Amino acid sequence: MMKLDRYDLKILDILSRDGRITKSKLAEAINLSVSPCWERVKRLEKAGVIQGYSARINNDVLVPRNPVWVQIELKQHNADSFIRFEALVMQTPEVTECVAVGGGVDYLVKFEARTIDSYQRLMDKWLVSEAGIERYYTYIVTKTVKREPIGIDTDDVL
Repeated sequence: MMKLDRYDLKILDILSRDGRITKSKLAEAINLSVSPCWERVKRLEKAGVIQGYSARINNDVLVPRNPVWVQIELKQHNADSFIRFEALVMQTPEVTECVAVGGGVDYLVKFEARTIDSYQRLMDKWLVSEAGIERYYTYIVTKTVKREPIGIDTDDVL
């Protein structure tokens, strides 16, 4: 585990919210000169703490989508069943998030479908596939209340 100091944590916090900040503005924000600040960024990248930079695209402007969350329970709980289901998830471009969870449900899956009908057709294919789905519960998103990148809280890390 990499040891991070307050400068590293501040860099991570700022970059998590603004990946396009200039070197000089970042250095100014953390109270270091540009060279040491940039060396820290490079070290964090090399260590894998910073995995990359990306833009948040407003897909609704390009192609409107309907977000749908689905709870999925599998018929069997063994390694082969999990591998088979997760392979199907990875092959499905409409799936934008998938997490394995405990507590009676096996997976939470987020679909971004063009229409609710197209989501249901996809789910119907999943049900007759070898995915091993026992039951599922669909939750159609009616409103996004909050979608923000998580900042770095120094109290959590130090």
